[in-house]
Amino acid sequence: MRQTARRLAQVSEYYFSQKLREVRALIQQGHPVIQMGIGSPDLAPAPEVIQAIKESLSDPMAHQYQSYQGLPALRSAISEFYQTQYGVSLDPESEVLPLMGSKEGIMHLSMAYLNEGDQVLIPNPGYPTYTSVTRLLGAEPVYYDLTAQNNWLPDVNAIAAMDLSRVKIMWLSYPHMPTGAHATAADLQPLIDLAKSRGFLLAMDNPYSFILNNHPMSILSLQGAMEVAVELNSLSKTANMAGWRVGMICGNQEHLKAVLQVKSNMDSGMFYGIQRGAIQALKAPASWYASLNEIYALRRDKVWAFAEALGCAFDRNAVGMFVWARLPEGITDECAFVDQLLYQHHIFITPGSIFGSNGAGYVRFSLCLEADLIDQAIQRVKS
Repeated sequence: MRQTARRLAQVSEYYFSQKLREVRALIQQGHPVIQMGIGSPDLAPAPEVIQAIKESLSDPMAHQYQSYQGLPALRSAISEFYQTQYGVSLDPESEVLPLMGSKEGIMHLSMAYLNEGDQVLIPNPGYPTYTSVTRLLGAEPVYYDLTAQNNWLPDVNAIAAMDLSRVKIMWLSYPHMPTGAHATAADLQPLIDLAKSRGFLLAMDNPYSFILNNHPMSILSLQGAMEVAVELNSLSKTANMAGWRVGMICGNQEHLKAVLQVKSNMDSGMFYGIQRGAIQALKAPASWYASLNEIYALRRDKVWAFAEALGCAFDRNAVGMFVWARLPEGITDECAFVDQLLYQHHIFITPGSIFGSNGAGYVRFSLCLEADLIDQAIQRVKS
């Protein structure tokens, strides 16, 4: 019997991969499960995006291998997007690299910089992939606390007091997933200064900039950031293109050259039609984001009502695609709470503990479902 690689002992199957099998089994049994767990946009991309991919299929280039660095027109569109939306000037030739989704970029960046035994600063709570990728590469996750008392922001003084001699990368994600916390320039500038003084790389994961957020920001707009930071971004949420797998990493030439060295050995370029669609998505006018947020604002109001029906508490100032809520008084096991809701009411939500120990006592609701389904969920828990 062949043995699997030792690295598999360091990780488990992704939570949603396992849990969605349970959800599908219930659906196959005839139970109409309302899915409020995962952040997969249910809305369509803009018509111009769909038209672009259709028209691309007749292009002689459509079915050939594509550049590992993406089409020049796509890199230019990303550069223009960053200038327009964030006020960040990027050289499309050397400071922009398209990716097949930002999740893949987490692996590319980590493979480019981490050796066995290196340490990675990871937010608690935070995106589980930061931890799993770190462990798969034989590096060591070191968690820094995010708490409600500190508005889910890093305590820079506490981090500076840690032994950072082995730290290679620090992961950030603002607007924060899963809590929806928003970070200002004043919150992030001290981390840039710390990374510069201690010699580690800041990696900002920024896919939720425009969802119910009036102040989109790139860390690359801050003083000194291009020296010590890279930013991952994505069209999954802002353009409703999650299944298309279009992301990007931006930063200085040295950092992106290292990522490309990994990436070029792992894929053979992004499909031409998807790149053409992405170019159109990056040109979306302000009205696109406004119309999207009108829908999400209505849904969020209803999810707040659902959370209140469950007895959960939440922050109305949070942004992004989720509602992060504290369990009702007297309930301490969020996984049991989630399972009870799934098997008694056939509603799927996410337990906060999958994002780290500081997520214990919380649950997360997605806004990626139609308003009438949220109304049905409210009725189910009230009946």
